[in-house]
Amino acid sequence: MRSFCALVGVAVFGCTLTSMKPVSAAGPLHPGDPAPAFTLPRVSGGDFSLGSLHDKPVYLNFFASWCAPCNEEAPSVVSLERKYRPKKLVVLGVDEQENAAKAKGYIAKYRIPFAVLLDAGPMGKDYGVLGLPVHVFIDRSGKISTYRLGEMSPSEIEAAIKKITS
Repeated sequence: MRSFCALVGVAVFGCTLTSMKPVSAAGPLHPGDPAPAFTLPRVSGGDFSLGSLHDKPVYLNFFASWCAPCNEEAPSVVSLERKYRPKKLVVLGVDEQENAAKAKGYIAKYRIPFAVLLDAGPMGKDYGVLGLPVHVFIDRSGKISTYRLGEMSPSEIEAAIKKITS
């Protein structure tokens, strides 16, 4: 029921990708699923691979600059990244289907201290991104711990982070 409500919430309040390039999503991931491998360009230059984060808890925050809920969440995501960095949490922003200039504006606006990656769609498909925001929390063994389509409150984000950093 919660998944259904999340999908309805995104359909009503969230940001859908229908105005963007078509993305044929594989569907949402589930707890215990292995996190799909990826290599994407960093906004700051160079490529970044999920494989480089072996044995680290990872929080993937899929967003776009035009997504109102993504903008509302950004300050909390930045704050929680700073709080849990000492526990080796790695937060990665994944800007969906936007160019580097838009991503740089978002990074500057929220003073994002973590890596932001650019996805033209393939990673979003692998991670079931049908709308934005999408939150994916990956445990130290590389498995999905929490997957959420739609906006999360700061306390919900923190609870999901605690599951993968403890």
